[in-house]
Amino acid sequence: MSVIRSLFCVILMGLCAAAFGQRNLPAPTIDQLTEHVYRYGGLTNGAFIVGSEGIAVVDGQTCGSGGTQWLKDQLAERFDVPVKYVILSHDHEMHICGLEVFADTARAVAHVNAKPHIIREGRRTLVPEITFDQNMQLDLGGIEVDLMWLGPTHTDNLIQVHVPSEGVLIAVDFVREGKALAMPELRDADIANSIKALGYLGRMENVDIVVPGHGGITDQQAFIYFRDYLQALRDRVLEQMVAGKEIEEILEIVTMEDFSDYGWFHQWIRSNVITMWEQMYHYREPTEGGGRYESEFPIGFPVGEVDKFNGP
Repeated sequence: MSVIRSLFCVILMGLCAAAFGQRNLPAPTIDQLTEHVYRYGGLTNGAFIVGSEGIAVVDGQTCGSGGTQWLKDQLAERFDVPVKYVILSHDHEMHICGLEVFADTARAVAHVNAKPHIIREGRRTLVPEITFDQNMQLDLGGIEVDLMWLGPTHTDNLIQVHVPSEGVLIAVDFVREGKALAMPELRDADIANSIKALGYLGRMENVDIVVPGHGGITDQQAFIYFRDYLQALRDRVLEQMVAGKEIEEILEIVTMEDFSDYGWFHQWIRSNVITMWEQMYHYREPTEGGGRYESEFPIGFPVGEVDKFNGP
């Protein structure tokens, strides 16, 4: 009997490992932020807004987590209005996976630049049916949701979701709680416009609560913290490049120690410096010695140990 019991335990453990994708993902939760706005999620943050005529869901969950289906079940139990829209903050799959579960009632909304990325890369999500360029407003019945594109920032299609009557701004992957590096690396980012957009978001009206893509709820000061870091990083890397320093030297010189109290600093500073250097390499034209890209930045230069899935 003990042998049978042991075999059963092994099989059960295997099934559990498969169900959770071989990763220990945090259990999903729902937190009510205001009368009509809720945060939900596990490894990543999503949100939903409830009006008298329907619900708008902002983003899905990590692929393999089952979190988006879990949300659909929760919404059906808690509310008597359908999910009318699903809003894709941007095209990165870990934030939008599983939204196809809402296809029976909802229309997907995203920035116009997101759709070709989603189709080309085969993202596991609901392909946007409604796209917009600069701004769009959704009416849920007494609750208006403003969608804003501030130009290319974290990606060329990241949007901000603002519920002005509730004082809530949903700002996925563009900020984290308090002082923090907002992203592991800057490969997709537009640096100059990101700095400008962060300043704008830091002084927007009707914002009391900011919901980031990862981690705890925060406020507008977090945008200013990250803007100051990003601007300093850009200026310092560019200064050393103009002085003729190679990337290995820049990594030793640009330590950014005055920002070492920022969250995720020690995990991501190396990859932030390298990808900022790569961005500035394409940004500037040296007075002398241009055209040495292959020797200065050989293919496969290590970015370092960056685990994008090690938690919020």
